[in-house]
Amino acid sequence: MARQDAQREWSDHYWWSADGVRLHARIYDGPPTAAEAPPILCMPGLARNARDFEALAPHMAAQRRVIVIEFRGRGESAYAKDPMTYVPLTYVQDVVALLDELAIARFATVGTSLGGLVSMFLAASLPGRLVGAVLNDVGPELEVAGLDRIRDYIGAGGSQPTWMHAARAYAELNAAVYPNYDIHDWLRITKRTHRLTPEGRIVADYDKQIAAPLRLAGDQEGIDLWPAYRALGAAPVLILRGALSDILAGTAAAKMQATLPHATLVEVPGVGHAPTMDEPAARAAIDAWIAALPAA
Repeated sequence: MARQDAQREWSDHYWWSADGVRLHARIYDGPPTAAEAPPILCMPGLARNARDFEALAPHMAAQRRVIVIEFRGRGESAYAKDPMTYVPLTYVQDVVALLDELAIARFATVGTSLGGLVSMFLAASLPGRLVGAVLNDVGPELEVAGLDRIRDYIGAGGSQPTWMHAARAYAELNAAVYPNYDIHDWLRITKRTHRLTPEGRIVADYDKQIAAPLRLAGDQEGIDLWPAYRALGAAPVLILRGALSDILAGTAAAKMQATLPHATLVEVPGVGHAPTMDEPAARAAIDAWIAALPAA
């Protein structure tokens, strides 16, 4: 089911998960010349939504059809009744349901953090169908300190009375991630990650219960993600790493590049986890990656 709006660059698409959660995606049609080309699926990070791609998606849609997915519990996707479904395996199943509904056989992905993990799992579970991937500050080896930092803040926090208050609070929390941001930058990223409630308060735009699986004893520790990464095979893979990242170490990113035959590593200066992909270095790398994708 899609909702069209002639004044926007995208249409809204809604579909249902296997367990009855109504999910949302933005679809950018792309040029007629790309009708036969595999589309690009954009998948955001843990606490993010479709607005993460509000600048990148229309840029890529000049060349390809682009589908921006909102995982359950984020943005316009409904909240799950069972918080234990906020895990990568369920997100993969939700994405596969969308691919089936839209009859998409082959596709590429741009995934930030959690979205990159889902990309790797899709490659492993749908052999031959994923034709390229951008992994934005994520990989099969993740730094414990960075994961602990995320666990500490995800699902916490209250509301703010104005967008300026919310931006300043978000800046205080993420100053080390984007050390060169000014207040205009903080307002922009806060409006991507927060929403206005009917009561007039500003809150993070996700279900706080997404944190529940992260707090289970052991969580993801001990799982070997390298087989999922290697499942990307000979497809063009772009590894973006924030130069200040506390999630993807430089040594791990270099190992990722060396593991796959068509992997490219680009370090985005001056940012941590994760680059917004609006940065010039990231945008140029993504343009080169799109050029390497199969045309049909």
